[in-house]
Formats: sequence, structure tokens, C-alpha cells
Amino acid sequence: MSPLSPDNCLFRRRRKEARPAELLDAALALFVEKGFAATRSEEVARAAGVSKGTLYLYFPSKEELLKAVIQHYIANEIAAGAEEAAAIEGPTPLVMEQLLVGWWGRMYESPASGVFKLVVTEVRNFPEIAQFYVERVIEPGEALVANLLRRGVERGEFAPIDIDAAVHTILMPLVLLCIHKHTLGACGSSKNLDADPIGFMRAHLNLVLKGLELRAPAQLGETTARRAA
Repeated sequence: MSPLSPDNCLFRRRRKEARPAELLDAALALFVEKGFAATRSEEVARAAGVSKGTLYLYFPSKEELLKAVIQHYIANEIAAGAEEAAAIEGPTPLVMEQLLVGWWGRMYESPASGVFKLVVTEVRNFPEIAQFYVERVIEPGEALVANLLRRGVERGEFAPIDIDAAVHTILMPLVLLCIHKHTLGACGSSKNLDADPIGFMRAHLNLVLKGLELRAPAQLGETTARRAA
């Protein structure tokens, strides 16, 4: 096939369009396996099948490459989740369970779950990346859950609560589940959580959301009496 043939030109264009995603995939795998500081740019380029110069055409520094990894694998998914949450109707507890279990389930099963471990272990030495992660991941993610909790309170589905504390109560175990997968889970040292991560997510959310339910005074009286007995 001639280098100038239409088919060859189309292949080269498609290959070029795929390169950023291939570079991000290679970077994520290496960053999670070796650590951000220990991974060299040329290793990422080699894993993606391109030259170091080509890597720098898309990402001018290793720090920008890590930011792109965080944006692509986590931040974009949170933005999509916020749009999904705004469009879903129904009881807030059910919406939260469906949305969070579905989102975290996809995250846990994908290589993207390694980003949480990567950030926890690396960002202390890279303040610029830490701030980027806060702005693109932590703040939008917490806002998504906080908005759903406020919706539940306003509709009388949840009791008046400390929203910030409830957000952290919901999210931190799910973050730790992903970190566990790439630390103790990767070593085979603890298999309990790895056996049924989706079951853990569902049980965790059911437990928290049940505790947030607004109860009628009669129900509260019955609960108090049972505890006293």
C-alpha cells in the first residue's frame, strides 16, 4: 500500500488521534506500578510505542501528564456522574445507591482505581498536583454527594444532618476500598474486601443511608424503648 494512499493516510490519522489515550493508559499503568517519581518519561513513551519527543508533543512535562491522567480517568467521570444525578428522579436514597454503587463499581473494576493510591502516596512531594486533584476531584466529588444529601433533607427523606460529615462518611470507605485493591489486595494479604467489592459498597451505603432516614416521633420512641430494655 502506498504511503500516500487514502487508506494509509486514514490509518495514520486514526493512529495519531489514538495516541493521547494510549499515552494516558501507559502512564497510569506505570505510575501505579512504579510510582510517579520513579517513572521516567521515556518509559511511558516506550510503553505506548512512541518516541519521547512524541510524548512531549502531547504532554510537555511529566507533571502535566499526571494531571491529564487524573482529569481523564477521574475528573471527567465525576462530571458525568453529576449530570446523571441531576437527571435521575425517584427517592433520594435509591438514587444515591444506584449512582454511587454504579460509579464506584466501574471505577473499582477499571485501572482508574489506581489513581487514588497514586495520589495518596505521591502528592505530598508535588503540591501543584495536589491542588489540581483537590480542585478537579475532591471538591466536585464532595459537591455531588452533598447536593444529593441536601435534596434528601429538603424532601423530608433524611433527617437534618451535618452535610460535610455525612459526605466524608460515605466517600472515605469507598476511596479506601480502591486503595486497598492496589496495596494489600495486590499482595494477596487480605481477600475479604476483594471477594465482593460491589457487595461491600452496597452494604456500606445501605447502612449509612438507613441511618440518615427521617423517622417519625413514634418510631423514635420505639427505638429508645428497645435500647433501654
